[in-house]
Amino acid sequence: MLPDCIFCKIVAGQMDGKILYHDQEVTAFLDAHPVTPVHILIVPNKHIPSLNQLEEGDVALIGKMALIARQIAREQGVGKSGYRLVINTGADAGQSVLHLHLHLIAGQRLGSRPI
Repeated sequence: MLPDCIFCKIVAGQMDGKILYHDQEVTAFLDAHPVTPVHILIVPNKHIPSLNQLEEGDVALIGKMALIARQIAREQGVGKSGYRLVINTGADAGQSVLHLHLHLIAGQRLGSRPI
């Protein structure tokens, strides 16, 4: 845990966050500033600043994050209608919190143009 990291604090229960999923490796919670009706962040519990710092030993972790996203999408009722998973890496990509996180966004038509 990094003491100044907002996501580390949410994972540790030191800050409020509407947690939808939590286990020993991964936590998922509602985004405080949603861009779609369904906007959930899935984070590893251990502090990894970005995708650039992901290590070989984290391969299963990133896969687990994707499977949890799929599970939450189903629970939120958007599993069949569709959802998007996004990982922003670095300032130019819009990463505002330096803790690896997967955005699950859904609940409205997101457009057909790929990003």
